Amino acid sequence: MGDKSLQKKQFILENAREIFMVKGYKNVTMKDIVDKCEISRGGLYLYFNSTKEVFEEVLKMEVSETDDIFQDAIGEEASSMDILLLFFKEQKKELLRKRKNLTTAIYEFYFENKVAKKENSIRRQFDVAVKIMQQLIEEGVANGEFFCDNPLAMARNIMFVIEGLKISSQTMGITEEMIDSEFGYIVQWLALEE
Repeated sequence: MGDKSLQKKQFILENAREIFMVKGYKNVTMKDIVDKCEISRGGLYLYFNSTKEVFEEVLKMEVSETDDIFQDAIGEEASSMDILLLFFKEQKKELLRKRKNLTTAIYEFYFENKVAKKENSIRRQFDVAVKIMQQLIEEGVANGEFFCDNPLAMARNIMFVIEGLKISSQTMGITEEMIDSEFGYIVQWLALEE
């Protein structure tokens, strides 16, 4: 694919992401994407055959951008606690954005499409996040910042709390204080000496 084609595909994905944020996954049509991008149906079908294909690419783009933002924000001298707090800060921003995220679309996509376990990008993203969190906790334990006898279990717990907060933010609403409280408990548990 040439530079111009890559730019066009990226343009389509960025516009489609906006539509998915507003309408969720199940209510988006190829016509919606055509209208938003102001391109012909044929122009869209050169790159994608279905909204499912578009959404899968949007998901990949989203994961990549999130990883880049987080990596760029971590300084060379950052402690394990600094990194954990930065991670929680980024999660909090995402949780408080309400409808300006892909949470509803992601869950709709996975409820509607039976995705094989090995192809499930949410599962892969979750597992990678758990592994990174586990390494962060282990590093914090090694340098005396954290106290934890089971970093893998704690890492999983942290990621399940975040998933629960994502669902709550879309279904019943959550406040900044609720988020701070949940993340505060985690920090408190990691900082407790046994």
